[in-house]
Amino acid sequence: VQLQASGGGLVQAGGSLRLSCAVSGLFFRSYGMGWFRQAPGKEREFVSAISWSGGSTLYADSVKGRLTISADSAQKMVYLQMNSLKPEDTAVYYCAARRITSVYWTHSPLPHEYDYWGQGTQVTVSS
Repeated sequence: VQLQASGGGLVQAGGSLRLSCAVSGLFFRSYGMGWFRQAPGKEREFVSAISWSGGSTLYADSVKGRLTISADSAQKMVYLQMNSLKPEDTAVYYCAARRITSVYWTHSPLPHEYDYWGQGTQVTVSS
């Protein structure tokens, strides 16, 4: 299983970035996808999650209205469009996959409930 995150960089406050996560090696419809971030000295933090159909999403309150998650099942790609970026968005961003285990499965903001992780991409927002 490989999750390859890319698209990070240095941007000024108020700017935009689009992160991408290329997924391979898993039957993607059996997994939900998520984005997390980790700033220096802080715990890994949930950002957003999505089902491959795109029919359900979950966002952290801190990013609602600014970040948008999307998924392309044909290309096996997950995206995070980041607008109106703030210095506090500075972190390494990780994509992750969480196995769907039952009909009652829902998105989770908890890192330990995800099964596979990408290597991370650095986002730095300057003030």
